[in-house]
Amino acid sequence: MLKHLKVTPDKTNQLHPFYLIYVSQDESILLPYTQAKEILDLIRSFSKGKSYPIKEAYELFNQATNDGKNMQSYSTLLNRAIESILDTKEQSAIDSLFSKGGTILEKEQIKGIEDFELIAFIVIKAKNA
Repeated sequence: MLKHLKVTPDKTNQLHPFYLIYVSQDESILLPYTQAKEILDLIRSFSKGKSYPIKEAYELFNQATNDGKNMQSYSTLLNRAIESILDTKEQSAIDSLFSKGGTILEKEQIKGIEDFELIAFIVIKAKNA
């Protein structure tokens, strides 16, 4: 669990201590955690008018992952999402060195995947895929 991390306000993450990241299948970060509202807006627009999962989408997902037994490609995407969090936090700390008001240095920084717990993920099937 995340017991060793303190929950402190994070001005760059509106959902702190949670992170929401939009990662494409090619591992590109389409929207970083600093744009949580935009990601939530997209989720709302994708799901508008739908009250149940789309059968053809989850059947394709189940087929591609052997009913969730082979999640390697999604583990890779999760690792990429965590790398983006770490990169963004590192850049923020560097930028704070050159800004008025002091430096942002966290005493107990996030070090890697072991500092996270996946709560949920959403797979979005492209219309042309």
